[in-house]
This record gives sequence, structure tokens and C-alpha cells, in this order.
Amino acid sequence: MNYILLVAGFIFLLYGGKLLVKSGVALAERFRISPLVVGLTVVSFGTSAPELFVSVMAGIQGHPDVAIGNVIGSNIANITLVLALTAIVIPIPVRSSSVKIDAPFMILVSFLLWLFVFNLHLSRLEGMLFLLLIAIYGTAIFHWSRKKNSARSNQEQGVQLSVGKVILLFVLAVLGLVAGSELLVRSASSIALELGLGERVIAVTMVAFGTSLPELVTSLVAAFKKEMDISIGNIIGSNIFNILVVLGIASVVNPLEIDKGFLHQDIFWMLGTSTALFFFILPFKGGKLTRWKGVVLFCTYCIYVYILYFR
Repeated sequence: MNYILLVAGFIFLLYGGKLLVKSGVALAERFRISPLVVGLTVVSFGTSAPELFVSVMAGIQGHPDVAIGNVIGSNIANITLVLALTAIVIPIPVRSSSVKIDAPFMILVSFLLWLFVFNLHLSRLEGMLFLLLIAIYGTAIFHWSRKKNSARSNQEQGVQLSVGKVILLFVLAVLGLVAGSELLVRSASSIALELGLGERVIAVTMVAFGTSLPELVTSLVAAFKKEMDISIGNIIGSNIFNILVVLGIASVVNPLEIDKGFLHQDIFWMLGTSTALFFFILPFKGGKLTRWKGVVLFCTYCIYVYILYFR
């Protein structure tokens, strides 16, 4: 029964995330911001919403390993699974020089998380600092995009949605995310006990994969539509949002105690994969995430999961 609930949770999160992205992009395009910034902000926030709901509810319910494992595992999966599979299907050109700011910022906040959890505790104050950083970051890139005036065409389908329909989609998305996160946290915790596995292992693999499904769908769809800036911006933005917003809110709501396994193993995989992506997309304008780079990243994910389950 727990496995059925787990799958149901994945489905709710997947469709909830898709609806949230659709409604969010429709509203964002009315402000005439660039495709990359749409990916870095609205789309990444929408696709990170499952992580937000899962981690906050896990923290409230007394499952801190699920709360932080979901974020770290999702950040690893976003690069080595989602972006890797997207690059294998369609190589991703790096067409905007703005990622020279966003990619290093992703690495910076990843190292900041490592610094904050070094004492095996993520406090409310540290969570508030995360939220302050995302407010500054979001405001800066929004104003940068408006100044550049590299807006998407107002003729796209998202802009044609009425405000009433957008609000309805948003409400349905939130309901789906709440239901999905509740099912996912409860079923994953029960499965961990049944299999004799720690919540940390389940969180950084099964739960993280489930909450990364919206990123996978969004990145693949964006790549097929030749919206490469959204495809890569979605992943970089999601990883930034996962740390600053998801863990920021989760730790403000309920300070998190950190398992040593995260500090000694998982967080280094997150830092390593983030750094690898940084070098793989060089130069920042004119570079390309090729198929062989995608294969390398995907093999990295397979090795990581193998070590977690069999070593």
C-alpha cells in the first residue's frame, strides 16, 4: 500500500508542478522578462514547489532527514539526471552570458549550505539569511532583465490565458502539491522502515527523484521547443531556490537537525556536481552541454545511487 501511495504522491507532484509552471509563466510574461530569467525565477520556483511542500511538511512532522535529503538529493538529480537526460536527447547550447553570474551563485549558495550545516544544525537565523539572499538575487536579475528588455513575444499561448484561468490553475496546482507532498513524506518514511533503510537514503533518492519530476518534464519540453535558456535556467534556478527558499522556509518553520551522513557524503556530491556543471557549460556564451557530457553526468548519478544502496 505504501508503494501505491508513493506513486500517487509522485503523480500529484508531477501534475501540480506542471500546472504551477503554466500559470506562473503566463503571469511572468506579462511583465516582459527574458526566457532565461523566466527559467531562473518563475519556472524554477514552480518546479521547486514540490521540494518546498515536501521539505516543509517533513520538518513539521519531525522528519528532518527527509526535509534536507530531499533538497540535496534533488539538486544532485537535477544536474546528473534531469539535465543529463535532456542533454543526451538534445544537446543544450549555452546562449546567454548571464549564466556567468547564475552558475557561480549556485555554487556559492551550495558552499554556504555546507558551511551552515557544519555544526549539524540549520537554525532559524540561517534560514532567514537564505531568504534574504533569494530576495536580493531575485530582485537583481528581474531588474537586469527589464533593463535588457529581452522579452518573449506576447503572441505565445501563455499570455493568452485569462487571469481567472491562471488563478484556477494556480489553486489546482497548490492543492495537488499539498496532497502529493503529504503522500510522499508518509509513504517514503514507512518504506524506509520496512526496508531497514535510513530516511536519509530514501530522501536523497526516491523522494528527491519524485520532486525532480517537474524539472525533468519542464527541461525536456523546453528543449524540444528550442527554449534552451529555459531548459538550463530551470535547473540552475531550481538548485538555487531549493537551498535558499525550500531550506530557508523549512528551517524558519522548524530548525533542522542534520544527519552526519549528509555532511560526510551527500553534500560533497552536490558540491561536486554543481562545480562540474559550471565547467561543462564554459564558455558562458557559445558553450554547449553535449551528449557525452550528459552521459558523464548520468553515469555520476548511477554511481552515487549505487554507493548509497550497495556500499
